[in-house]
Formats: sequence, C-alpha cells, structure tokens
Amino acid sequence: MTSQAKILKEKIERSSLVKVAGAFDALSAKLVEIAGFDAVWASSFGISATHALPDAGIMTMTEFLNVSSSMVESCKIPIIADCDTGFGGPSNVSHMIKKYEGAGIAAVSIEDKTFPKQNSLLEDSTQELLSEKDFVAKIIAAKNARSDSNFLIFARTEALIAGKGMDEAIKRASAYDDAGADAIIIHSKQKDPTEIFEFVNKWESTKPIIVIPTSYPSVTTDELISHRIKMVIYANQSLRASFVSISKTLNELVKAKSGDQITTELSTMEDIFKVQQMYKLKSEEKSIEDHLKKLGYIN
Repeated sequence: MTSQAKILKEKIERSSLVKVAGAFDALSAKLVEIAGFDAVWASSFGISATHALPDAGIMTMTEFLNVSSSMVESCKIPIIADCDTGFGGPSNVSHMIKKYEGAGIAAVSIEDKTFPKQNSLLEDSTQELLSEKDFVAKIIAAKNARSDSNFLIFARTEALIAGKGMDEAIKRASAYDDAGADAIIIHSKQKDPTEIFEFVNKWESTKPIIVIPTSYPSVTTDELISHRIKMVIYANQSLRASFVSISKTLNELVKAKSGDQITTELSTMEDIFKVQQMYKLKSEEKSIEDHLKKLGYIN
C-alpha cells in the first residue's frame, strides 16, 4: 500500500498547487476530505482552541499527536501536522518525528521561534526567533530520525512575522533548505501578498514554497501558481466558521421557547450519520448476525 507520505510528496511534485485546509479534530478533518482538498492541516491553533487553551505551546506533544492520529484513522487523504517549535530541542524533535511518522502522518511542520511560542498573528505579541544554528540542528535531527524518505519535513520561518526583514527570511530559508528541509513555509502578517511574492521572487532554490494566507485572504490561486508557490494552507477557516455558527446557534437557543426558532442553518441528522458511516456499521452487524445464524448460534 502506498503511504500517505508518498502520496503527498507526489502531489507536490506533480500538481501546480496543492490545496490544504485546516482541521481541529477527526470530524473536521473528514469534512476537509469530503470537500475535495488534497490534504489536511492538523492545526495547533485549532487543536489548542478546541481544548479552550491558548496557542502558546501549552499542550503536550502526546495531546497533539492523539488528535492528529484520529485524523489519520478517519481520512484517506494525507495529514500534515503543525508541530509548532518541535516540542523542544533536537532530541525532542527526533522523538517527535518517530512518533508522528509511526502514526501515519504524511508531513510535519516546525517553525523557528523560541519556546514557548505565541501565535504569529496575535496583536502586540513578542515573536522571538531561535538562532539559525539551533533551528538547523532541529532540521538535521528530524531528517536523521525519519525512516521513510517520503515522510516530509516542512521548515517554517517566522522571520517576516518577527520583523527581521526580507534578507533574514531568505538567509534562514536557504539555511533550512541546505539542512535538508523538504519545503519552506514562509509566513507573513501583511494584509496583501506583496511581501510573500517578493520572497518567492528572490528564492533561488527549487525546494517548494508553502504559504498560509490567513492575513491576506484575497490572494488568488492563479496568483499563487504564477509565483511558483506549490502549496496553500487555509489553516483556520474551518475553526472560525465553526466558532461563529456554534456561538450563534447557542445564543439563539438559550433564549428560544422551542428548537425550531433558531435561524442558523443546521445539518440533518442524516448528514452526520453518513459521515459517521452509521449505515455501513448496521450492514456489518447484519452480516455478522447472518453468519451466526448459519453457524447455528441464532435461530
């Protein structure tokens, strides 16, 4: 059976643009798959939010891994795990790679900020970068720890987020490329993609560039393709849509005299049954029952 890591690697090599959407649990990951995306981004921001915790390196590797593993079990498309700063130094990264690869994850992303990190788009936040040397050590550790060369390591530089400038972003990305990263994620908090396009125009390597256009959502897929960007990650739209819908529904419901007074559109129970494969389960139970009858255990 072809591994999900190999499937993702081939998608990046062959596709003009790989489209990825964020998820925060197995159900949202399954909905990403049903919608037709190429892969799922197991968002550390989203997973932290569903535990009502800040996106600040508070949850453990095991907690994040458990959620990502549930996505692997529920989906047939590759899962890319957002692993923040790698849960520690090179030894921690090495352990993380073995665990995530063993769980069937296709790729991991690690970023060059110090621990504990703060969300890149948090207003008035302090964004401190790890030294280039120390982050290169993490990439080397990750590369040495993997057993399958198809398992992908994405190096994310936050140089632009931290206000270190374009030259520093290019310098760091080039160093991470040389260290063996399989792709570079370049992140920006600007409201338009000008800064990102400047980066890719100066990028001389053939290593794929990945973007997360949360702060510049008006950028088009045609623009991304024309700038040779290989992957776009819509990292948190599913979480934000869920937050609005759930909040609105509950705020209406607590004031309503009956359940049919809410105005928010709801799925049917059948919609959810289908995603849960409830009818497949009933069919399997019927098959077992028929077999037991043939064996004489049931009259």
